[in-house]
Amino acid sequence: MDFSDALKNVKTGKKIFRLGWNGKGMFVVYQKGYPNGIPCNHQTALAWGMNEGDLFKCNPYLQIKIVNGSHSMWVPSIDDILADDWEVIR
Repeated sequence: MDFSDALKNVKTGKKIFRLGWNGKGMFVVYQKGYPNGIPCNHQTALAWGMNEGDLFKCNPYLQIKIVNGSHSMWVPSIDDILADDWEVIR
């Protein structure tokens, strides 16, 4: 499938990935964000100059699980956007 179809799928809660990616086990998920805010933890408070427990508002974003098992915020590359080898994890 192309990226527009993959994006529609990920926004419904499905995990997506590309067959062309070299790393095994990598996939992307949609994080809904916290438009009304969520109490920030100690680390977030320090990073943003806030008080622990202050409401932290966050817009939706894409997150990727990478080969070593960690997670990062993710923005697709031009190659990812134009690729037709997107799949849904079933």
